[in-house]
Amino acid sequence: MSPSHPVSPTPSPTPPTTSEVAPLTAGVGHYENFPVASWLCPPRLRPAVMAIYHFARTADDLADEGDASAEQRLAELAAFRQALDACLAAPSGAPTNGRWPHIFGPLGRAMREHALPGALLHDLISAFEQDVRHTASGHRYASTAELLDYCRLSANPVGRLLLHLYGISDPASLQHSDQICSALQLINFWQDLSVDLPRGRHYLPADALQRHALGIEDFLPGAAAAAQGSPCAQQALVSELCAQARGLMQMGAPLVHRVPGRAGWELRLVVQGGLRILDAIAEREYRSWQTRPKLGRADLPRLIWRALWM
Repeated sequence: MSPSHPVSPTPSPTPPTTSEVAPLTAGVGHYENFPVASWLCPPRLRPAVMAIYHFARTADDLADEGDASAEQRLAELAAFRQALDACLAAPSGAPTNGRWPHIFGPLGRAMREHALPGALLHDLISAFEQDVRHTASGHRYASTAELLDYCRLSANPVGRLLLHLYGISDPASLQHSDQICSALQLINFWQDLSVDLPRGRHYLPADALQRHALGIEDFLPGAAAAAQGSPCAQQALVSELCAQARGLMQMGAPLVHRVPGRAGWELRLVVQGGLRILDAIAEREYRSWQTRPKLGRADLPRLIWRALWM
């Protein structure tokens, strides 16, 4: 989770980064500056895409913004879940008299028009609840498998919701969507080590740390590290995790040929944006626990060129 900022439903002049593409295709880890319902999205689907986005972003704010305690955040998320249940039960999709009519009014209309699967929306709330509990308890993921199980709740539902809007439901496409979404969530984690770790969010899997004889403390500010240009265990671990994420992304990439029209081209840019973030981490010698790599306008031509050749 991360702080959210105002988002415009118009195309962004900057290329898609992992943080920017995540809300619509990779989950709910980040929501900053994403061109929601951009010109690449079919106009008839833009209201539904916007409704899903604002639902996820509001849940993210409840779980992450301000100075509330973990207990208060969980209580807010429980109320948000109750509002979702009321929205699902409303026969006409009209907004309820609850606290978030601006969220559940549009979402309710999208549910009725497109028969959105409510279970996937519940999964997103479960992911935020898990994040709140794990951050409060200092939980550390035991393995990449456990981390991927978290992605099943935090990332994969959004991709499946979008495929549902496009009328795509075959098992191969759903699997590829999950692979892309989980890969982007993992890329998000390895891109944001310098942000998450000081805030008590631990996504580095314990089994990988053990293989490299490392602990979380080795990635915190002030930890000893090799001189610039010299290999170190931290770099080797980040390199390994990035390689796993790249492999997962490449496994899911064939989905771009199944999503029709402009949406398929948007997905190509999503995939290439995630892969380019991995390139940026590599170019910084896998030291993303020290500085957060990000993309700029100069990356856009490369993303478009790579998308053309997928």
